[in-house]
Amino acid sequence: MPSPAVPRSGQPAAPRAATAGVVVVALLVLAAFTVPHLVDWEVHTRAPRSTVDELLVPPLHGWFAPQWFGPGTLPALVLGLGGWWWGARWARVLPWRGLLLATYLLALGWCLSLALVDGPSGLSRVLGHPVEYLPTARAVDDVGLLLREYVDRISYDAAPRNWPTHVAGHPPLMLLFFVGLVQVGLGGDLAAGVVVTVIGASMPVAVLVALRALGVPDVARRLAVPLALSPVAVFVAVSADAVIGAVVAWGLACLALATRRAGPGPGRWGWSAAAGLLLGCSVLMSYGMPLVGLVALAVIGAGCAWRGPVLPVAVGAALVPVLGFAAAGFAWWEAYPVLHDRYWEGIASIRPASYWLWGNLAALAVVTGPAVWGGLGVLVTRVRTLARRRLPEPERVVVLLSGAMLLVVLAADASRMSKSEVERIWVPFVPWLTLTVALLPPRWRSPALLAQVVTALALQHLAYTSW
Repeated sequence: MPSPAVPRSGQPAAPRAATAGVVVVALLVLAAFTVPHLVDWEVHTRAPRSTVDELLVPPLHGWFAPQWFGPGTLPALVLGLGGWWWGARWARVLPWRGLLLATYLLALGWCLSLALVDGPSGLSRVLGHPVEYLPTARAVDDVGLLLREYVDRISYDAAPRNWPTHVAGHPPLMLLFFVGLVQVGLGGDLAAGVVVTVIGASMPVAVLVALRALGVPDVARRLAVPLALSPVAVFVAVSADAVIGAVVAWGLACLALATRRAGPGPGRWGWSAAAGLLLGCSVLMSYGMPLVGLVALAVIGAGCAWRGPVLPVAVGAALVPVLGFAAAGFAWWEAYPVLHDRYWEGIASIRPASYWLWGNLAALAVVTGPAVWGGLGVLVTRVRTLARRRLPEPERVVVLLSGAMLLVVLAADASRMSKSEVERIWVPFVPWLTLTVALLPPRWRSPALLAQVVTALALQHLAYTSW
């Protein structure tokens, strides 16, 4: 009898589809790493000002820098291999709250141990870089003035007062997050790195909460360990984009909770408002996050909540922070065109779209891991079945959410506003793509999880990722 979590994943077509997905994506990744070197194609992985003498590894932003052992290596091996060997067993039997806590601790330990392969600098070196948020945050003493001047300081024409790269490339709420850390005494490089990692590691928990709220707790249990031990952990640690990902994930989790017809908590209105506020804040942290609205619609569709207050209340709540910032001086719709012009005056003008339109997807594939490649292969075969309304409920939820996020990725890629560095920029998308692991045939699950662990360890130990 098929598993109740994803009943159709064991059908004969699933192994073939998963195999096809792995083969196709593996060829994409291989081509992305080798073609620039084979044909001497300068794809400008790094800006000219940050050129290094090491072997670059496009499509990743870093370079080849093998480090066979570091302070975090042994803990990472213990957590990765232990999670692979015992994780599925405890995920099946733990009480729900115990599962959420164990998933969070595993994800946090995985992120920290991988970062600490480079020693304490693995948690501190990134955020203190001049192009990052912290140096700017330490100099902010007037938030009102910052918001009023924010748009005017994005363009290169504002030099020497123009914002550094990451500040200019994001709306102001991301910078204000670090201003807040400075104000409460957590503005040191190491302290801020730990805070960012602690927040980012909560993404798997939010996804589990969303899945249970949508009525598929067995799928949540099956995905707990793959979400926690994802290779994206290499980029969650100390990456500000992980904070954005956590805000998005909890916004979608609140939206899923709002679709429940009954149960404990604030009810539909309260959860809808919380979801809208969080998703509205994510728009003020990254210009790419409005695309996640497509996943929000998928959550509402998966919860069959088109009627009632969920959608209008969430939309209304999302407008509150956006319009509030506009009233304070920062209008998102005025800032984006200025950023667009700055981006195309800089590195975007020399990065060839003929490489990065598919190189970006290869970089994303590296951080999602090979288990997701197989899951995507199965996902493609399920879309037609979904359209015919023949999918069982667990698969329907997985296909709706992961399929919507796949469309978000393709739209973000087609915009050409993120050529290179997407292994960091697209961190918020990865947990929702990881849902496709639930579509893998049963006999694939253990080897697929081991492949995820090996990928993360290899990535951390072989490459200097810049994050």
